[in-house]
Amino acid sequence: MELIQKHPDLSSYLVADEVIDHEHPVVRETAAALRAGNPDVCAYARAAFVYVRDEIPHSSDTGDPRVTWRASDVLARRTGICHAKAHALVALLRAESIPAALCYQKFEVLHGLVAIRLPGTETWHRQDPRGGLPGQEAEFSLERERLAFLPDPEFNEMDYPVLYSVPHAGVLSAMRSAPDSLELLRTLPTDL
Repeated sequence: MELIQKHPDLSSYLVADEVIDHEHPVVRETAAALRAGNPDVCAYARAAFVYVRDEIPHSSDTGDPRVTWRASDVLARRTGICHAKAHALVALLRAESIPAALCYQKFEVLHGLVAIRLPGTETWHRQDPRGGLPGQEAEFSLERERLAFLPDPEFNEMDYPVLYSVPHAGVLSAMRSAPDSLELLRTLPTDL
């Protein structure tokens, strides 16, 4: 699948905002700790992915009712759904000047992913920091996608090719307004 930048200017995928708050001290401290052991840009990107996948549990897997949506809150509270984990990974990547985008898959509700483009390259690579359950593990890869879930067109599931510099408005609205993770899963958009 060919990935399509919603914004042609690559600098759009490095910006900090209220959600991807990569200038926040928690994000900066986490990025610095990851960078200390991984000075190479590719090694850092892999370490950031593994950190978010493995150290930030998916709230549906743990039954954590808290809803996080701002990257710094996801890192500080160590919980979030796929979209929250994607926000955290994008912030960690952008904190080290690695272009990062948000992208989506359609299942019963939208599933959030990340696409990265290493500096000096022309190719985007989708990554799934959600992690997964046994048999659905996602892995960091620049060779071929190793996502947690593969859409089945027979069930009207699909990959969306557009790369967003900011979270999709419908996803963010549901995240901001949900009082708990159960309500969030009921109110997430089902498509873009």
